[in-house]
Amino acid sequence: MALVELGKDPESPSGGSPTIYPDDEKDSYLVQGWKVEDAERLGKMDIPGHESVVEIPRRMVQFFLELRQDTKDADPEVKKDDADPDV
Repeated sequence: MALVELGKDPESPSGGSPTIYPDDEKDSYLVQGWKVEDAERLGKMDIPGHESVVEIPRRMVQFFLELRQDTKDADPEVKKDDADPDV
């Protein structure tokens, strides 16, 4: 499986994190971010043992939206005004 970097945090001081990768094989995203270890915040979520939580800054949502727009531009079956509740 080849992963292609979709976008890195443009304000990351080291330029290395967080990062978003689309996985076309599984039709999902891989998100590299800051490990959430705050017990209070984690306690407010129902996280199964086989999952974990990472945090990315809000400014990174642009990378998901850009990919979504590219898909709409490339696929004539997708209408430009369709709302996507998963985004």
